[in-house]
Amino acid sequence: MGKRLIVKIDEEKCTGCGKCVSPCAEGAIQIINGKAKVVAEELCDGMGFCIGVCPEDAITIEEREAVPFDLRKAEAQKKKTDVSIQCFSCGCGEQGNYLMPVRHNMESLWVCTRCLPKLIHG
Repeated sequence: MGKRLIVKIDEEKCTGCGKCVSPCAEGAIQIINGKAKVVAEELCDGMGFCIGVCPEDAITIEEREAVPFDLRKAEAQKKKTDVSIQCFSCGCGEQGNYLMPVRHNMESLWVCTRCLPKLIHG
């Protein structure tokens, strides 16, 4: 084990909404007993895409002792989709375009790669 960046979920703040599960492409987060949990440290890459979608600010990134990230195991995870995740600008879902979490006007939203340039450049 060595020090690395990894997701930390505050169970006191977590409402179990599940919005963080789908953005975790590696499958590290699941809802267990009504709360989001990192179920396998080796699946968490520490990138934090889950942070931007948490409406309760229950997710942070911390540097701590953890098992190394396992890319092979992460790539082998079944991919999850969430039909409620859509681009705030055009409304497309993750099946139609790549989506990215973004903070816009003090909100955590999703934007597709087609609408991102318009958001950046106006």
